[in-house]
Amino acid sequence: MALVSMIELLDKAQKGHYAVGAFNCNNMEIVQAIVAAAEAEKAPVIIQASQGAIKYAGVEYITVLTKLAAEKASVPIALHLDHGTSFAQVMQCARNGFSSVMIDGSKHPLEDNIALTNKVIEAVRPLGISVEAELGKIGGTEDDITVSEREALFTDPEEAVYFVKSTQVDALAIAIGTAHGQYKGTPKLDFERLTQIRERVSTPLVLHGSSGVPEDALREAISRGICKVNIDTNIREAFVLAARKVLEEHPKEIDPRKMLGPAREAATQIIREKIQIFGSTGKA
Repeated sequence: MALVSMIELLDKAQKGHYAVGAFNCNNMEIVQAIVAAAEAEKAPVIIQASQGAIKYAGVEYITVLTKLAAEKASVPIALHLDHGTSFAQVMQCARNGFSSVMIDGSKHPLEDNIALTNKVIEAVRPLGISVEAELGKIGGTEDDITVSEREALFTDPEEAVYFVKSTQVDALAIAIGTAHGQYKGTPKLDFERLTQIRERVSTPLVLHGSSGVPEDALREAISRGICKVNIDTNIREAFVLAARKVLEEHPKEIDPRKMLGPAREAATQIIREKIQIFGSTGKA
């Protein structure tokens, strides 16, 4: 089937009290792994590309790979820009066929974040493209974006109300204690803050930096209203460890397929596990 808008998937997830997995891709094998996992679990899925992925693979390659995968798949797939930080970047993805975009204006003052988000919504919503925004800052590093622990700020529930009313954004990423990249310890999520936001805002809520968050914490967050969960680091870890194992066991191997094949299988398995945790198995 053709690519779908992310908001279609999130509306169903919110009504069904589960979350849709949003998995970052960087190459063909990871796109294949995401789709294979979604097919095996009969789950809707969001394939997303960060600034780093677009810089590495090229926006055209990512779009063509994902569109082809979606056309051959029996499950609904959205293609999403993860952490777009400029209007120009969002429009580049829109022109190339992304069905959803994120404009991350969280580093700006609140009113500037609202203005940037509205500029994007005005430009892409007529094209049927859904828009995610972010309020509050999520710690850690993801590609070109770094937020120190001291700079990281949790989302204020009242600001969330004001932001949503001012933008009518399709999905809102909130900061409740997660971080991008590998965790040094076990993250502790502010569930009470999540509940306060959910009680005040009907917009689908997004949890970034979810790799490394314990399974029970993810389930709790979803039960309190999160309906999109982003996973990147766990995929990278599984992919690289599997490829590294092949090289360690067969140091003279020169066939990249012998390394990338097992890496793709490892990524597929971890993505299936996440889909099961999110409760989206069988929801396609």
